[in-house]
Amino acid sequence: MSPSPSFSADAAQPLSPPPLATSSLDKIRIRGGKSLNGEITISGAKNAALKLMSAALLTGESLYLENAPNALRDIASQSDLLEYLGCAVKREGRLMALNASTVDNFTAPYDLVRKMRTSILVLGPLLARFGQARVSLPGGCAIGTRPVDLHLKGLAELGAEISIEEGYINATAPQGGLQGATIRFPKVSVGATENLMMAATLAKGTTILQNAAREPEINDLGECLIKMGAKISGLGTDTITIEGVPHLSGARHEIVADRIEAGTYIIAAAMTGGTLNLKNARLDHLTSALGHLSQAGIEVQQNMDGVLVHRNGHRLKGVDIMTEPYPGFPTDLQAQFMAMLCTAEGAGMVTETIFENRFMHVPELARMGADITVQGHSAIVRGVETLKGAEVMATDLRASVALVLAGLVAEGTTTVNRIYHLERGYEDITGKLSACGAEIERVGGE
Repeated sequence: MSPSPSFSADAAQPLSPPPLATSSLDKIRIRGGKSLNGEITISGAKNAALKLMSAALLTGESLYLENAPNALRDIASQSDLLEYLGCAVKREGRLMALNASTVDNFTAPYDLVRKMRTSILVLGPLLARFGQARVSLPGGCAIGTRPVDLHLKGLAELGAEISIEEGYINATAPQGGLQGATIRFPKVSVGATENLMMAATLAKGTTILQNAAREPEINDLGECLIKMGAKISGLGTDTITIEGVPHLSGARHEIVADRIEAGTYIIAAAMTGGTLNLKNARLDHLTSALGHLSQAGIEVQQNMDGVLVHRNGHRLKGVDIMTEPYPGFPTDLQAQFMAMLCTAEGAGMVTETIFENRFMHVPELARMGADITVQGHSAIVRGVETLKGAEVMATDLRASVALVLAGLVAEGTTTVNRIYHLERGYEDITGKLSACGAEIERVGGE
């Protein structure tokens, strides 16, 4: 593929822009009571972009990603890791260019991997292309244990020799490279599906992934890999077949819109009683959530350039949700939905089946007057007339945005601390919300 003359991923080019300057002590201050009206452009999906960046390691040619959410903290962290490995990364506007022709380091160190669990996804590409990888066990949001055993078991079935020593995964491919295999996941795993799909593109023979995850972000990754020359079928189903090829080439790919960001702003519009046009959003990626939102009294419709959302004029109604693998209700919208139930009429039950520790936002919502009772993996939310502004602490990415949503409808002022969590996954949330009428601002830490 011929590179763009004005934006090259050549290894000699300057690398990514400086990291976000926001201090970890910065806060978001919200004065509630304003309805949201206007248009918000949905960014490229973080959960797709990070995996696509790892896919760049599979080829020595340039990979160009359009609609890249370049302002996100997680994108900066992944860029740092890839650059450490020797991959050139350049981010400019909504475009990202990557070139892994000069990768000469196969160790992903703890200091970089601990910031973000998705870093584990360099393991499969490094192993497939270079035959070796040493990757620290990953970190990320403290929302529960997310073991990598399915990743390692699957790679071993492709012939890799794997050991764990001093907190690092050491992996080597057999002489002659990875070999295709039929791998059945004992439970659905997004990360393991992605890691093994990438590794299998360069394996010899055919790999079949059974009980594979079906998220739109996996389809997006698969479509990009196909553009790079991979032979993949079955995307969108629970059985993905990959026929290995000797090498992959460069490509240009547009990242799918972020369905979680879209869902978050749908809930924001519903909670505040406004009308929002969410440009680039796709309802076909939110089918399960839409059913529950409709039951609650939210009207959502696809239009020419995105999604139009507004409330039917009445108070929202409490409904029950249970998180499940796609196409079920997404765990990444659970906290936001709970925030919405806090002021809905009646009660709703939220059951979390994906992560065992994803109710850490409950005590903070309670500080604002929410009536929530946690019973094991379920929480009963009884709607109250109004929430009260308070100083609250974000504990993870989705919990932080749930507190912002609560602040939008609370009486008085809400201050959300630890907003670096928020900036891992939401581009310019204060700018997007304030442009639609919210009274929200970032303030420096004291």
